[in-house]
Amino acid sequence: MEPAQSGLMNETDQNHQLTLKDFPYIVNWNDSRCKRCGRCTAVCPVRAISPGVVVRTQVTSEGATPEPVKQRSVVQVVKQSNEIDQYCVGCATCSLVCPNDAIEPQFNPNHRFLLFKNKGGDSYKRGGRRNDPSLSTIEQLKFTRISMLTDPALDAGRHEFRIRTYLGRVLPPEDLPVKVTGDTLGLIPNTFIPPVREIYPIMIGSMSVGALSPPMWEGLAMAVAYLNEEMGMPVAMATGEGGVPPRLLRSRYLKYFILQIASGYFGWDEIVHSLPHMVEDPLAIEIKYGQGAKPGDGGLLMAYKVLKLIAEIRGVPMGVDLASPPTHQTKYSIEEAVAKMIQSMSMAWGFRVPVFPKISGSNTAKSVLNNLARNPYAAALSIDGEDGGTGAAFNVSMDKMGHPIASNLRECYLDLVSQGKQNELPLIASGGVGKRGNLAANAAALFMLGASAVSIGKYIMQAAADCLGDEYNRCNLCNTGRCPRGITTQDPKLYRRLDSDRVAERIVDVFVSADTELRKIFAPMGRSTELPIGMSDGLSVADKAIAERLKINYVC
Repeated sequence: MEPAQSGLMNETDQNHQLTLKDFPYIVNWNDSRCKRCGRCTAVCPVRAISPGVVVRTQVTSEGATPEPVKQRSVVQVVKQSNEIDQYCVGCATCSLVCPNDAIEPQFNPNHRFLLFKNKGGDSYKRGGRRNDPSLSTIEQLKFTRISMLTDPALDAGRHEFRIRTYLGRVLPPEDLPVKVTGDTLGLIPNTFIPPVREIYPIMIGSMSVGALSPPMWEGLAMAVAYLNEEMGMPVAMATGEGGVPPRLLRSRYLKYFILQIASGYFGWDEIVHSLPHMVEDPLAIEIKYGQGAKPGDGGLLMAYKVLKLIAEIRGVPMGVDLASPPTHQTKYSIEEAVAKMIQSMSMAWGFRVPVFPKISGSNTAKSVLNNLARNPYAAALSIDGEDGGTGAAFNVSMDKMGHPIASNLRECYLDLVSQGKQNELPLIASGGVGKRGNLAANAAALFMLGASAVSIGKYIMQAAADCLGDEYNRCNLCNTGRCPRGITTQDPKLYRRLDSDRVAERIVDVFVSADTELRKIFAPMGRSTELPIGMSDGLSVADKAIAERLKINYVC
């Protein structure tokens, strides 16, 4: 690979340049195989490679009495930039389009990129996941309760399963507003009945219009509608804080979507104006207070993603940064915010729609939970652990802040158990679910730790849209608007690479296969009609510290 050259440089300038070995990826280019078609340099999202020419001198000796002869030639090459602003992210889009397999980025384990990432005094921001390749807690959990003769197991292939859960507060029998008169069961008039929805226990998490490209969001929406109406799987999808296309707000498909309201309130003017015209209520309302990848921090949609369509949906000018504050600015505390926001959102839909908050995993999660347990209008609590993906966050937030979902969920569930409300207020867990592809196993483990449902986001992008990012800082361009797959960009040249129909097909495949694997896990435990929520005696782990922290079996 030829190094980049930018005019004449003196010795001091050269001494202050980075070498290619300082970068996380080095592009290997094969001169003899390259046909100089220019495809690789045309598709590179960060301009890390470029076409160029170099002068080469070759010494040859020919003839009966050979004498050394210098031959100079001008050769076309592909250069890799050693500028920090144009470093190779290893997305391998160049390899994807090369007809001769002449180019490929390779991970450099000895890179020093993190020492130079803050050029200009600006801290390093990226999308994707954190860089930690180690096993998370939920990946280490095993299912060890297997039914035998005394408690027969089920046939996963032939037995009929009903894998469903509830979103909404489920009142205990003694609190139900009903009365028995003779042989007649009737409702007590003028009493509040919490709205409850039956959903599939794996939900699609909050990814907004704007953060995702139009084809990606459309593919998600089509898949959700197909799963509900054709497959009989009531899969729910949260919209993120970017608002919703107006056509969806006025359609019958709205009943499959959870509308999210966050501290930026983007798109909510359109939602409020559409209220009189809605033919269906939304599935639920999610109030976002935090997310696991950057707890305590607000959101940000970069200006270069705010094009005409996004600006219209969100009700903002084009080409401006859209920042969400870290808190809802109209509320003094989270207790006040939770109480007033939940009540106002419930009133907007006539108390027919479940309303619940989403918080980031932290040591204060139990405080929020106890506040919700006393609020009759709170439908659930969604907790996002530190492994959650994000479209734009500071690297230091992703790597050094947050709480793992397993222990945070477990202590919240046990807190509900101590109050006798473990079957009343559902807990939704997210953050790293399916991080290594084990979606069903991770979900089942979280159910047994106390979750009523799990929410997935980055896994959907990886499985359905062939996201190129990984744990080794590969690609992770989600926040820049230059996604080479067309998943997280508003650039038509890039998002035209993505076929929304194929995205929808893959999402359907993901849910059908996850459903099969959940049956394979639940059948040996003898469970078929209800989720094993809180069934921690079915879990074991080969780590004493984890076993003690989660109060599950230790095996070795």
